[in-house]
Amino acid sequence: MTSTTHDHPNAQPGEERITLGITGMTCAACITRIEKNLSKVQGVKQVSINLATEKATVVYDPRETTVDQLIERVEKTGYGVREEKVTLSVSGMTCAACATRIEKELKKVEGVIRAHVNLANEKATIDYIAGNATVQQLIAAVKKAGYEAKPAQEMDADTERQSREQEYKEQKKKFMLGALLSIPFFLQMVSDFAMEYEFLPGFAFHLNPWVQFLLATVVQFYVGGHFYTEAYKALRGGSANMAVLVAMGTSAAYFYSLALTITGATMGLYYEAAAIIITLIVLGKLLEARAKGQTSEAIKKLMGLQAKTARVIRDGKESDIPIEDVVVGDVIFVRAGEKIPVDGELIEGSSSVDESMLTGESMPVTKNVGDTVIGATVNKHGSFKFKATKVGKDTALAQIIKLVEEAQVSKAPIQRLADKISGIFVPVVIVIAIVTFVASYFILGMTPALISAVAVLVIACPCALGLATPTAVMVGTGKGAENGVLIKGAEHLESAHRLTTVVLDKTGTITKGQPEVTDIVTFGDYSENELLQLAATAERGSEHPLGEAIVNGAKEKGLDVGEVSRFNAIPGYGIEADIGGKTIRIGNKKLMQKYGVDINDQALNTMEELEGQGKTAMLMAVDDQLSGIVAVADTVKETSAGAIALLKEMGIEVIMITGDNRRTAEAIAKQVGVDRVLAEVLPEDKSAEVEKLKKDGKIVAMVGDGINDAPALVAAHIGIAIGTGTDVAIEAADITLMRGDLMGIVNMIRLSKATMRKIRQNLFWAFAYNAILIPVAAFGWLTPILAGAAMAFSSVSVVTNTLFLRGWKPVRA
Repeated sequence: MTSTTHDHPNAQPGEERITLGITGMTCAACITRIEKNLSKVQGVKQVSINLATEKATVVYDPRETTVDQLIERVEKTGYGVREEKVTLSVSGMTCAACATRIEKELKKVEGVIRAHVNLANEKATIDYIAGNATVQQLIAAVKKAGYEAKPAQEMDADTERQSREQEYKEQKKKFMLGALLSIPFFLQMVSDFAMEYEFLPGFAFHLNPWVQFLLATVVQFYVGGHFYTEAYKALRGGSANMAVLVAMGTSAAYFYSLALTITGATMGLYYEAAAIIITLIVLGKLLEARAKGQTSEAIKKLMGLQAKTARVIRDGKESDIPIEDVVVGDVIFVRAGEKIPVDGELIEGSSSVDESMLTGESMPVTKNVGDTVIGATVNKHGSFKFKATKVGKDTALAQIIKLVEEAQVSKAPIQRLADKISGIFVPVVIVIAIVTFVASYFILGMTPALISAVAVLVIACPCALGLATPTAVMVGTGKGAENGVLIKGAEHLESAHRLTTVVLDKTGTITKGQPEVTDIVTFGDYSENELLQLAATAERGSEHPLGEAIVNGAKEKGLDVGEVSRFNAIPGYGIEADIGGKTIRIGNKKLMQKYGVDINDQALNTMEELEGQGKTAMLMAVDDQLSGIVAVADTVKETSAGAIALLKEMGIEVIMITGDNRRTAEAIAKQVGVDRVLAEVLPEDKSAEVEKLKKDGKIVAMVGDGINDAPALVAAHIGIAIGTGTDVAIEAADITLMRGDLMGIVNMIRLSKATMRKIRQNLFWAFAYNAILIPVAAFGWLTPILAGAAMAFSSVSVVTNTLFLRGWKPVRA
């Protein structure tokens, strides 16, 4: 059961050893393939694979390859690697340098593949190889970096709000105390300024140095005490952050003033600088916390949608129970105006349901027995009973919340530059401050040197850099969720604005995917009803929308749909079935040609005429004799033409891809304004067509709703699933349109552009702020207090700018 290339792969100095959990292996041949492909990766020294444990142990040189590359090679070989994901809540972060430091420490843990730390919502998301790392090790790595962490708990809206409010109240209490104690310092500053410039005659206010010391001490070590704690933890972990800069700057002013006070000096003290700087920065953090809370408003709204109780019928008795106690199989009664508590299937009654929370669509949806109802949607009219099919974490709302949360903690590629700069930002600022102090000391003396150095330390703000991208991503993904556009990751939100080509599947995407039988043409001894009955019986086992349309057409006419003794679906051709000793084949010309069925000119002309009307004409043969044509039409969605027109206005090329014949496809394309059609494409060839477009240098989005679209969705730069489609397509996609409406693509691209605009604005101001004001402070043109005020409000301005994105509105058809 075990095949081994090297019995005991031990890592030598400079090499690392990793164990990967492999999925999909079935035999020794699998082992040989994986070993062979892994051994080809540059830097791989030894490979050992155990089929019984399904694990591969690899010794490699980290200077030549990465774990990501090893995983990629395994996946390209056709197998999977077991990964786990965990989200940690991190406390103690103050700026982008903190996030960068934590990421570095997490990536040092053996088995960690990716680690993303989001400053805006204080979450760390880690992907790691199962069995190689534990949550405890990850928490220990965060603590080693100087911060606290714990597994992110799934909180309801009330718990999260209480947590944020508690933090806000604590900050507010500190600010109020700091502001109160800073008032005497402010009056003293006004008095000194009035005396220097001779205005406000008679106004003189000067505090005793020891009174100043007492007031400043409370501010320094209570109001600003957390800066010392955070700075100590950061330095202990081998990094430096904003807290280090604030602690150094204010300590320099405070302890310099204390030294002068001990010597008996009454003038030239800078207690007020230390006290007011700390108070202003705490105010900035207070405003920032409030603004950051607003960036995650979408998640709060989604959490708040959940019903609190459910009216369950158990043992014939109705009782209201907490929603957490509902189990799969429970029968639940819902009255008019109430929220549907969980997902389920309607078993009695009918109603219309407001699903706008899920799809963004304001029109209520009619629900009858057998239809699916979604938790948190609102029952508008009538009462009904339904059976719970999904509860707790499995409900659609819970999945949406999870998807949005994961997107909000993901990292957009544009943030990489900010991360690199923030990683070296604080050490560089400290060096600039030291150089400034030394140069000013020898040129201007001790006091100007201290003022300039403190100003440099205080003005520098890595916070704005760290908040520029994640806050915009949080608002952008949240606005998308509110409007029925679910974006799985920040990278997809960023990529969408660069799209040049959108490939649309026809059935269920451009069209409604609910075709109807429109024409039956007979060529033999069978009547229309007899032909339809045979066709419906043959198609009974088909899951294709066209087959369903034929079955439904027969039922509507009251025809009996019989049983088949054999059924075979031939992808890209059609179907065949044996019924009462007859072999029935229904499909395209290629199917008929494959079995030698003669197609006369009359049939070809009829097909051409029907296809010219945008209908799908299927040839039907009984015992390899052409018997008729069944024509089915799938109506175009009302918004398809408008959405495609708007995409073309944006300069995006729109292509339709379908397995239908060219004539039918072009008729539909003409209706909706698509200029380029890829017709008669077999399901397995759709991804190849997407790859061709990519090779031509196009940035491609693939939009589809069926199982056969999944490979193409994965192949595209961005895969977009229609939410009314299959779970497989939605799982394979990067973005899901819950309304099943192509206008969602337009809004997704518009939202991406709006979000990227905000990110660029934020990064520009964050970079410009530091690039301009650090030199200004170094040359002594900025007082420490003004520097503190500017620093405090820099990150607030970035978050506030992002909040304007909340006003984004989707376009409607």
